[in-house]
Amino acid sequence: MVSEEIGYSRASIYTWRKKYILKGATALMNASDDPRGKLPEGESASFAEMEKLKSQMQDMQLEIDILKETLEVLKKDPGVDMTTLRNHEKAVIVDALRNGYALPILLQKLKLSRSSCYYQRKQTLYPDKYEALRCHIKVLFATNSGRYGYRRIHTWLAREDIHISEKIVRRIMSESNLIVKGKRKNKKYNSYKGEITPAVPNVIERDFHADAPNRKWLTDITEFAIPAGKVYLSPIVDCLDGMLPIWKIGTVPDAALVNSMLDDAICTLNKNEHPLVHIDRGC
Repeated sequence: MVSEEIGYSRASIYTWRKKYILKGATALMNASDDPRGKLPEGESASFAEMEKLKSQMQDMQLEIDILKETLEVLKKDPGVDMTTLRNHEKAVIVDALRNGYALPILLQKLKLSRSSCYYQRKQTLYPDKYEALRCHIKVLFATNSGRYGYRRIHTWLAREDIHISEKIVRRIMSESNLIVKGKRKNKKYNSYKGEITPAVPNVIERDFHADAPNRKWLTDITEFAIPAGKVYLSPIVDCLDGMLPIWKIGTVPDAALVNSMLDDAICTLNKNEHPLVHIDRGC
């Protein structure tokens, strides 16, 4: 019916339909009507380029698998430096990936010699001769709240007639992740130095409300870090309105800063005003 109405043969209509299904509406256009013009013939990739790309993909996948085993098997942090791995840790990774990669490829990637790999694998077959010492060092470290480094642990072992090299003690503590937590660097100033004088009664008891000015004063030292260095603010805060009747700034948080601030604050008082000064019991 359609063929008779439009005046085209059934074969032409079936041909157009097939082109439309395979290549879409552009297949029904004349070459002169196609705005894109004739596409230039592309150059087929060479076999060497394909092999190079394939090698790069395999190398990337190997790096991903090594990192994965480092995180899962060795329990390392995600940001671990792979160049710091020990030979026995590299041997563990090699054994974990032996089924997916050839041994020479793994050794080359991890920069591990074949002899070292077999040596480390052989060592795992023998019992740990420092197993008892390792447990004893862990107990000593925990007993002293993790404050003893390998030198003090070595001295403690010598007192117990356990004579071992400092290097072995250091290696055992490193392998067991027994790390002494040092003091924080660049620690902010803290005026509190413990109870150096008898404690005075806490008269205010957190009642920071005042009905009149110069009844209750609060003071403390605050540290500010600026590009030029550190400065310290010693103010007086009036509990009536939170305003600062007086304040002093210095580069050293010493008694001179506080005393000069108090002298200037006293000068602002009338004869009948005797405020209560509340501090945080700092030094």
